Amino acid sequence: MNPSINTDVLVIGSGLSGATAAITAADAGKNVTIITKSPQLKSGNTPKAQGGIVYKNSTDSIEKLKNDIMKAGDNHSWVDAVNLICNEGPPLVKKILIDRFKVAFDTGDSMGDNGDNLCRTKEAAHSESRIIYSKDKTGDSIQTAILSELEKHPKISIITNITAIDLLTLSHHSIISTDIYKKPACFGAIVLDNITGTVSSIYSQRTILATGGLGQIFLHSTNPDDSIGDGIAMAWRAGARCFNLQYIQFHPTTLFSGSSRYLISEAVRGEGGILIDENGNEFMNQIHEKGSLAPRDIVARNIHQKMLDTTLPCMYLDISFKDSDWIKNRFPSIYKGCMDAGIDMTIEPIPIVPAAHYICGGIGVNLEGRTSVKRLYAVGEVSCTGVHGANRLASTSLLEALVWGYHAGKDAAIFRDGDDHFPEIETWVDEIDEIDPALIAQDWLTIKNTMWNYVGLIRTRQRLHRARTIMRNLQTEIEDFYQKARLTPSIVGLRNGVQTAIAIIAATLEARESIGTHYLLEDKE
Repeated sequence: MNPSINTDVLVIGSGLSGATAAITAADAGKNVTIITKSPQLKSGNTPKAQGGIVYKNSTDSIEKLKNDIMKAGDNHSWVDAVNLICNEGPPLVKKILIDRFKVAFDTGDSMGDNGDNLCRTKEAAHSESRIIYSKDKTGDSIQTAILSELEKHPKISIITNITAIDLLTLSHHSIISTDIYKKPACFGAIVLDNITGTVSSIYSQRTILATGGLGQIFLHSTNPDDSIGDGIAMAWRAGARCFNLQYIQFHPTTLFSGSSRYLISEAVRGEGGILIDENGNEFMNQIHEKGSLAPRDIVARNIHQKMLDTTLPCMYLDISFKDSDWIKNRFPSIYKGCMDAGIDMTIEPIPIVPAAHYICGGIGVNLEGRTSVKRLYAVGEVSCTGVHGANRLASTSLLEALVWGYHAGKDAAIFRDGDDHFPEIETWVDEIDEIDPALIAQDWLTIKNTMWNYVGLIRTRQRLHRARTIMRNLQTEIEDFYQKARLTPSIVGLRNGVQTAIAIIAATLEARESIGTHYLLEDKE
């Protein structure tokens, strides 16, 4: 990698939101550079999305979808954002994913009432069967199709194995001291080459954060290993406004097997799967009118509570009463994942536990994906558009990534005054201290266990204060050896992980009410 790169638009992250933003900006004639810290372009949460993406059907309406989103979000969603996703989401699915990228969504044998032959399913808290899917690997099918377009686009440069260290901002990096009085603005990022260890700068007129989620700061998570909140940590340090960070969605159903937590899609319940205890009793019907299809936060908490009450390590999800061949065809990836763990979901219930899955909050953005820092955008899970409120409606994450990726890409392609200002920055000084990997491993255990036990499904003020003390002390130690260390992706990631944890704890302590996925025990007694 060169000592520095100049580009019109820098996109950090290559999931659906980042790839959509990159292609949209490039279509508008901008030179786009997209970077990812992974060795391959296909990474992050998008390829792991199993269930599907919200579309529409013949009996559906914008108002129905809006009501479902608002209700699932505990009426804490931003109405303008919900209106945008409901009005523009389905048309963009058709225009971009179906017509342009030819995503291989499942189809039936004949044309239905919807005017197409796409298969549809219904998931938790939806009033309609409006979700289209590709087996149980919808995100992977979408990502495969969109990355094919990304890789051949003449205006897009792709760099893998690059870790973003920090955002370049006027207030933090310009050597002109009076730049601190200007409106906060981002003009690129400082990055680390994972292979060579070289630190360099990428200067950009616009920067789009599409770094994904943060589930791996918790002990149990459905997220890939690199989902540690990098984007939130960088934006937080840059001074960008972040909110709703207390709303962490824990997926109710992940495979309980060893230390790994394999996602068992909401679609399994959407297709009729039921939640049962060790005696085969269906317990959610006594708790919520929608039973096993209740909103995720309610289902997750009650599975957790049931486990505490019975002192059992898991509950169960049963769909074995369905036809065996149908199960294998509808859920091939989940079937394989279960079989790899020695569980045949066609003849026995799946042992499940909740796990950290999705953050409903993030870096605050407007309807174009712009943050409070000039020239900086955020899209996908790292952002808070306001759509999800206090709890995300199933299968809206891919739709949000598509809609805001598209709008951010369009907006980032519009030149505005000051976009070409790139101040001189201080020369990076390489440090030489080697960090003991045992320290990094132990610090991660502290972060994960603290967040799971004190900032997890059920919270108390006492637990949150304890978590804040632990994380603040840990951050002081991590920052001390970060400043002296020879940089590696692991030390950069650890610094980001502890910063993200502290941001979440701060937001959780400041939260005024216990709603949705933020559940304070004292307020419920």
